[in-house]
Amino acid sequence: MRPQKYRINLTGGEKTELEQIIRRHTTPQNEARRARIILLANEECYTNQEIAKQLGINSCDITRWTKRWIDLAMEPVRKRLNDAPRPGAPDRITAEQWCNLMALACETPDSYGLPITNWTHKELAREAVRQGIMETVSPSHLGSVLKKRSTAPSKSLLAECKA
Repeated sequence: MRPQKYRINLTGGEKTELEQIIRRHTTPQNEARRARIILLANEECYTNQEIAKQLGINSCDITRWTKRWIDLAMEPVRKRLNDAPRPGAPDRITAEQWCNLMALACETPDSYGLPITNWTHKELAREAVRQGIMETVSPSHLGSVLKKRSTAPSKSLLAECKA
């Protein structure tokens, strides 16, 4: 048996906590899978290839999570199983701003003195800026976010808001 690249030696408390995480019905599946990886990698019981085969995942995932476990040795168990922060620029629009924008989209345009019956992305963006919800937002970005949320500034949105 080939030794593992990153050796895991769990304490009794860590092992117990990982087992509890796996048994808990509310644990997200990715977190439970990572806990299984660490438990199976403990004390070199299995090789990375054996663990990967048993869990039906890639052996590089085993290496990634055992390395991360060791790198974050001073952190609590739950934090060691979490995803690392994603790269990229931080969001420029806060959750509160999106909530205010969604509330605006649930209103009819005529209640803001606009001579239209349904919001367009352009009009909704313009009204959000006019009300000070956000400094700027492009109609196309607004449209793509609304589409992801399966929402459109239309009659169907009004029905969704009243429900």
